[in-house]
Amino acid sequence: MPIRSLLPGLAFASAIALAAFALEQVQLALLGKVWLDALVLAILLGACARSLRPVPDACTRGITFAAKPVMEWAVALMGATVSLGALAGMGAGLVAAIVALIALTIALGYALGRWLGLSGRMALLVACGNAICGNSAIAAVAPAIDADGDDVAASIGFTAVLGIAVVLIVPVLAGALHLDAVRGGMLAGLTVYAVPQVLAAAHPLGPIAVQVGALVKLVRVLMLGPVVAVLSLVHRGGGGRGVAKGRSFPLFILGFLALAVAHTAGMIPPALCDAAHHASLLLTVLAMAGLGLSVDLALVARAGLRVSASAILCLMVLFAMAVLIVRVLA
Repeated sequence: MPIRSLLPGLAFASAIALAAFALEQVQLALLGKVWLDALVLAILLGACARSLRPVPDACTRGITFAAKPVMEWAVALMGATVSLGALAGMGAGLVAAIVALIALTIALGYALGRWLGLSGRMALLVACGNAICGNSAIAAVAPAIDADGDDVAASIGFTAVLGIAVVLIVPVLAGALHLDAVRGGMLAGLTVYAVPQVLAAAHPLGPIAVQVGALVKLVRVLMLGPVVAVLSLVHRGGGGRGVAKGRSFPLFILGFLALAVAHTAGMIPPALCDAAHHASLLLTVLAMAGLGLSVDLALVARAGLRVSASAILCLMVLFAMAVLIVRVLA
């Protein structure tokens, strides 16, 4: 594909991404906090832009490129920001419980989504978003299962709203259950979607809760690579038919795992880790802008009630299992 043919669409998506970052800063300046981050804003702005005026044909290739290959690069770069060594200090019981929590949430969330009439891809996106890390998980899983922009937009939209609600719910629930700082931090790490949101949810419970919550959340984030790899193998293998489709293992997952190992081994200088973190964020927001520009809002609206019901029920399952884990292990 000639690079020149990508430029109009990439420029369009980049403008949307820059507007999303600008609105994020406006929220911070006016409200003192960010309620909708740039990732969510990018896909919303992109979808609104498309609804106001059809996307020019000259932009189609670049927008498609931003929505998928760019997202894959962003996921690969995430590997340079995680350390596998954090697992060693957490104890085998808690790590096993987190793995079980994610697996059961995905399985039950998928079943609930299908029961509510969602497509298999949509049900998986909603379940993975709740189980692992919200928007980032949805964005990472999408290329592995060939989800389209409408499915991604709908699942991210409702997960974003729930993500804000979870931040508000966790401190209240921790108080109602009389959880101390350690257990309250565990609850935050097990349920809240994004790392910054974990810090916000755990902050009212004290600095110990923030530290515990961040560490537990890290383990959930580390599960993103294996989950995407498994889903990709199942999807590309035709649900158990091996390599019948002749499609290769996704290179971006190998890149994620390789960079995670390198970071853990201390082979990546801190400055490069920081650069990878920022580059991953920029590329993810650009990809979300591309997805937004690919979205048919009419289709998203028609799926709204079923998607929201699936996301809420899946979140309730996640909270129930998280409370059980906190009660048993802490």
